[in-house]
Amino acid sequence: MIESRLKSDLDTLRSQAQFRTLEPPSGINFCSNDYLALAHDARLRQALSAAIAGDIALGGTGSRLLSGHSKAWDELEEEFAEFVGAEAALFFGSGYAANTGLLASVLQPHDTVFSDEFNHASIVDGIRMTRAERVIFPHLDLNVLESALAGNRTGEKFVIVESIFSMDGDRAPLPALISLCERFGANLIVDEAHATGVTGRNGRGLAAEAGRGIFATVHTCGKALASAGAFVAGSKTLKEYLINHARTFIFSTALPPYMALQVRAALRLAQAADDRRKHLVEMGHLLRKRLKQAGFDARSSDSQIIPVVLGSNEAALKCAGRLKAAGFGVRAIRPPTVPAGTARLRISLTSGHSADDIEKLAATIHES
Repeated sequence: MIESRLKSDLDTLRSQAQFRTLEPPSGINFCSNDYLALAHDARLRQALSAAIAGDIALGGTGSRLLSGHSKAWDELEEEFAEFVGAEAALFFGSGYAANTGLLASVLQPHDTVFSDEFNHASIVDGIRMTRAERVIFPHLDLNVLESALAGNRTGEKFVIVESIFSMDGDRAPLPALISLCERFGANLIVDEAHATGVTGRNGRGLAAEAGRGIFATVHTCGKALASAGAFVAGSKTLKEYLINHARTFIFSTALPPYMALQVRAALRLAQAADDRRKHLVEMGHLLRKRLKQAGFDARSSDSQIIPVVLGSNEAALKCAGRLKAAGFGVRAIRPPTVPAGTARLRISLTSGHSADDIEKLAATIHES
């Protein structure tokens, strides 16, 4: 019976053009989050090789509360906290684990959480793990958020946004959000997954540039830092609380300690990558210009993430297929990842893309 139920579900996905398969990208890769093009950088490879060649364990061996902790994690967390201007930082095995662990442990049943409707699934799932009251506000609509915050509520208030949204590529107005949260006594949490290493002075992200007034930030290492894992940054008290309460930290085997050395090496490379960040901004401007000239909907993208909204699942799949045939690695993004009727191509730029790559991609999208 269970096999029949599973097959029926998959057949339904196929009929709705929502069935997904695994395949490596081919051609010029425009679906990678390797924003600073460090994943194949010889300097990072050399740093990892040196780490592995040293006297360091090749396995996590247990959770960090058991046998998986080492001085390498302390040094990494201290360096990262200083980088983003926080008192402390705690490393988790993934961005998903960081968001769910943070939210599920901090939010209490009598609290209220205000979440942007376009927040990442890891944020959505983290909130669902709690019994806190949930208020989902329209994407970056601060007027609606203000009205909701003004309501009479018990417990703590939390506002959660991404600094750069993963599907539309637009930016949260963090100074305005900080001001709003201060007025109503709310705690602001910012997911910096697509900003860390990419924006701000030395790639510190948007939250560091916005200044104080943020309760916690989340920073993934598998994108611009070309590594793995994620940090929750905030106060020393928050770090201690998460060590004692975040189930995704407590009950997860630690990553191998050599990964801490890889992340540290990537962090230092990212801080010195102003030329790559400048090039990335220029390529984003160029592609948005070409898409808008051709009449495509790129939403309010203001980053290295540029959507090309096509509407139906079929249209997005068809265009992605034509791009693949033309030598471009681009993925079609469909519901439930994005709202119904907004299936799209998600163009993800890296500093490894040239102006010629951008021009050819734009021309091919126009022809498709």
